[in-house]
Parts: sequence; structure tokens; C-alpha cells
Amino acid sequence: MKVYAPCAGRLMPITDVPDPVFAGEIVGPGLAIDPDPGPATVVSPIAGQIVKAHPHAFVVLGSEAPIGVLVHLGIDTVKLDGRGFELLVEEGATVEAGEPVVRWDPSTITGTGDTAGMSPIVPVVVMDRAAGSLDVRTDGVVAAGVPLFDVD
Repeated sequence: MKVYAPCAGRLMPITDVPDPVFAGEIVGPGLAIDPDPGPATVVSPIAGQIVKAHPHAFVVLGSEAPIGVLVHLGIDTVKLDGRGFELLVEEGATVEAGEPVVRWDPSTITGTGDTAGMSPIVPVVVMDRAAGSLDVRTDGVVAAGVPLFDVD
């Protein structure tokens, strides 16, 4: 199953995410995207069902295989209580890969003021897999909707 980029930006290793849970691959392996600044529409990385939908994060359970992919918009952005995010789908919705899920502006996550301690980095994680079990490219830039990696 192919996993596609949920947003545009610069790829980086999941181990470089400024959060020990993501960096330690405790939730699962994957990669991260340092998103391009400015307003953006985040898209589903796979076709499937939205099993969790929060303004700052969502999980899609694949229709091709029972694989959950978590997209987390920023680090510690849960503290914003949804401010700055527009959720475009509801929990339980069926989506295609590349279908819009959330709108936000990562450039508003500056790490200062109301966003002190936060980061705009977007982890893309395959849940319930062993750490280091994915072969992922972690350099270069991507556009939303382009293939990132395959999951067997």
C-alpha cells in the first residue's frame, strides 16, 4: 500500500521530531514533514476511513489493508484547542488518498507567544508497527499527494 504526502514541505527523519514519543517511534515508524509556510490543505495519505478526527491530528484506516496512518499537524498543537485548524471531514468518513481533511497555516506555529513550545513539524506515522520497520526517504522536498513510501 502506498502512503502519500499529506502536505508539502521538506522531509526529515521521524527521529528528528522534537517530541520523544514520535522520535522514539513509540506510536509507530514513519517520517516527518517540515511544512511549507502559509495556508495549506492537508490531504489524506491513504484511501480508507477516518477513525479519529481532531483539528490537529487524524488517523485513516486503510481500505486496501488494515493499516492505520496518523497525521499529526504540529507538535503540542493540541494545546490550541482547535484554534487555527479547520476540520473538513468527520470521524467515520470514507476518504480517497489525496482528499482534503484539514486546513491550517503552519507559519502561525512560531514557537513563541500563544504557540510557545510548539513546532509546525508534521509526523506521518504507520501505527502499530515496529520501530525502524519502514524503508522511508527522509531527505528532499515533497508536494501534497506525492508518494512517500510503501507499507507491506
